[in-house]
Amino acid sequence: MWRKAVPPEAISQKWNIKTGLNGDFIFKGITVVFAFSILAILLLMVYEMVGESLPAMRKFGWRFITSSDWDAVQETFGALPYLWGSVVSSILALLLATPLSIGSAVFITEIAPKKFGGVIAALVELLAAIPSVIYGLWGVLVMAPWLQRTVQPFLIDHFGFLPLFKGAPYGVSMLAAVFILMIMVVPIITSITKEVLLAVPQSQKEAAIALGATRWEMIRMAVLPYGRSGILGAVILGLGRAIGETMAVTMVIGNTPQISLSLLSPAYTMPSVIANEFAEASSQLHSAALMEIGLILLVVTLVINALARFLIWSVNRKQSGGGL
Repeated sequence: MWRKAVPPEAISQKWNIKTGLNGDFIFKGITVVFAFSILAILLLMVYEMVGESLPAMRKFGWRFITSSDWDAVQETFGALPYLWGSVVSSILALLLATPLSIGSAVFITEIAPKKFGGVIAALVELLAAIPSVIYGLWGVLVMAPWLQRTVQPFLIDHFGFLPLFKGAPYGVSMLAAVFILMIMVVPIITSITKEVLLAVPQSQKEAAIALGATRWEMIRMAVLPYGRSGILGAVILGLGRAIGETMAVTMVIGNTPQISLSLLSPAYTMPSVIANEFAEASSQLHSAALMEIGLILLVVTLVINALARFLIWSVNRKQSGGGL
């Protein structure tokens, strides 16, 4: 029997469908591999860091986090001063940088003329491209002496009765680290906040103006609430940048492993102690202690990002009416 001839168009269509299905399967497989490779790299990092940290974990246990002793000769190690320095400097820098960044982004997007705002935005983003070691050099050669001559004596004379401003004007101090981190974090938060505010629908702004709102009221009631989740994400990204900064902070914080409420006292951070001592670790236990500090820093960063995702989710949920 003769087979019925199949038109060439039908063969071509069948081939295209089959090829498309195969292409979709291959593309999906590649993207799945890429996605899980990131997770695999993270797990591999944690595995290696835990393995290298085991000697310190076995000897010190939880005392490693709660102890302030750090003596490489006696092989006694405690990470509390470094944890304190990292958390305090990052949070204070963020408290100073957030209002400045949001105000700058609002000025660029809502107040300044378009051309002038574009120039300012470019200059702000240029700050993010400056290497951290340049910030550190400027901080230790210019900012720290200026703080020692002017700002710190002023704070001691007028607010020395407060625990935050007791002590001598050393120049290099927790206060210097806070200022340098603030300067480094501002471009990140400003750039992201600017993009978030530019995404606010023009109709929403016009509706607020039509209802009789002033420009400030329009920004406060229509613009900032709309971009709340994006602004929060920008702030958390800035916090992650601040808590992991190494060179600039190392050069201005004073590198003294002590816990003090005074912002005028020298301090230490987790990235700084790793950068300063890892190449000169005198024993396996010393290297393990430094690796455990790196592991703590990684855990803190992951916790911060997890909290950021939760906060952004909760804010979006409230904005969409899910919290009612």
